[in-house]
Order: sequence, then structure tokens, then C-alpha cells
Amino acid sequence: MRTNLTEEQRKVLAMSQDVIREVKKVIIGKDEIIIKVLLSILAGGHILIEDIPGVGKTTLAVALSKALSLDYKRLQFTPDVLPTDVTGFSILNKQTQKFEYKEGAALTNLFLADEINRTSSKTQSALLEIMEEGKVTVDGITRKAPDPYIVIATQNPIGSIGTQMLPESQMDRFIVRLTMGYPTVESEVMMLKAKQSLVPVDSVQSVVTAQDIIDARHEVENIYVADQVFEYIARLAAATRDHIYIKMGLSPRGTIALLRMTKATALLKGRDYVIPDDVIYAFNDVVLHRMVFNSKAKINGITGEQVLRDILASVEVPRVNR
Repeated sequence: MRTNLTEEQRKVLAMSQDVIREVKKVIIGKDEIIIKVLLSILAGGHILIEDIPGVGKTTLAVALSKALSLDYKRLQFTPDVLPTDVTGFSILNKQTQKFEYKEGAALTNLFLADEINRTSSKTQSALLEIMEEGKVTVDGITRKAPDPYIVIATQNPIGSIGTQMLPESQMDRFIVRLTMGYPTVESEVMMLKAKQSLVPVDSVQSVVTAQDIIDARHEVENIYVADQVFEYIARLAAATRDHIYIKMGLSPRGTIALLRMTKATALLKGRDYVIPDDVIYAFNDVVLHRMVFNSKAKINGITGEQVLRDILASVEVPRVNR
């Protein structure tokens, strides 16, 4: 099996390390989250970050936009935000007597949908077409989103004041769901010291271009996957659909998302081929938010993490020749 990275793949690896280094200037002690967000971008997906306010979700998005040289917009989702705020709208120009299109906030390279679960279902749904297809239709006219197009959505934990569950169709559009969590004491001390002397986000340098990201995604697509790994992913997906505690298992879209994240993981680990460990590494982040658990799980106090651990343990890990 191939083991040597091409020149283009080595360039992607070096580029990724540069991006991680820059973002780490402002997101301290959360290296794993930075890596997983970058993996999601290389895999061509959108990211959902679920956490309490104030842990750095917005700062992470801004730092990424600067390091990746991407146009960036943020929309605070509140109950009064309308679908047209997301997609844009047409307005009559009184001088020309023609309707002119005014872009919505979502038409940018990196769109931060902040606290997405505080707005109405109708406004949430306005993101669906552009997230899935990279385009938006207003008044019968379709407009493409910039390339690359990335959505980072944040949501407060369910049960917070003013929140409502995202529908399954919306959750399935995100390649991963991540949680940042509180910083450690050491990380928080470092953060406090950094805040004294400068505005940290201003220290982030642009190290790649939008075209670099497009090229990197192409290299991820070319990562080799053995038949045993394809079958391993399919068996894991089947196990979610037959599990005693799962009401709705992994969809085919979710299976494809797992494959894409697995390929990106392999490349960032310096390989041009996938091994089962790459699948295991990405599994929880890709799969957990797509699961709907039944009443048996709730009655028995079974968590989603426990169910996924059980699934990983129940499916035999294949041997792949390297």
C-alpha cells in the first residue's frame, strides 16, 4: 500500500500546521478542538459547537477566518431574526424601478451562526439549502455561495432559557458537533496574561488562501481507502440502526460524512491512506448528534457516549495492510 505523501499532500500538512499554530495564539489549551474544526473544513463540512456562552466559540471562528484569509460574517440568532436576514431579499429601487438583491449574512466564506437554537424553526431552515448545496434561491433566482463555504454554528445546551431543539434534518447538515468546555487553570492563566498586553485576535496572521483550502479538499478526496475500511464504516452504520437503545440510526449522509472526516484525519496524521483508527477517532463527533435515542435509553439512564462505545466494541476492527 502507498505510504509516501505527494508534494501536494505535504503542502496540505504544512498548511494545516501553520493554521493550527496561528489559532492557538488566541484559543489556549484547546488544541484538540482546533484540530477537529480544521479537519471538518478540510473534509468540506460545516461545524456545530454546543457549549455555554463565553468559552471562546466566536473567537475561534474569527481566528480561523483570519488564518484562512476568508471573508467572515456573524449573525446573532435571536427570536426576531427573519429568514431574509440569512438568505437576503429583493428591494425596489425607486430610481430604476427595478428590484435589486441585497445579500443576506450567510453569503460569505465563513458564516458564524451564533446561538442558532434561539431563533425560529423557519429561520433555521433558511440555512438548509445553502449549507447542503452551496447556493441560495430568492425570488426564483439562484445565487451561489462563495467557495469555499463554511458554516460554524453555535448553540447553547438544550434547556437554557430561550432555546429549542434543532430538527434532525438540520443537525444532519453538520459534519461534526463539538464541545469546547471550560479551560484548565493553567490555560486560563495564560489567557489572562495574554489579554493584558494585546488584543489576541489581532495577532493571528493569514497563512493560507481560499484557493489553498479548495486544493486541500481535493487532496483529502484522493486519500486511499481500502475495501476493509469501507466495510468497517458500513458495519458501524448498520450497528447504529439495529441498536436496542437507538430509535433513528446513522443516515447514508452521515456515513459519507464519517468517510470524509476519516480521510481528512488520515492526511493530518501524515498518511495518504486510511486506517481503522482514523474511523474510531472521528466516530463520536460525526455520529452522536445524528442519533435519536429511544425511551429505553432514557429510562435506564444510558448516555449517547455509552451507546457509541458499545457499538465500537461490538464491531470487529479490520486489519489493513499498510
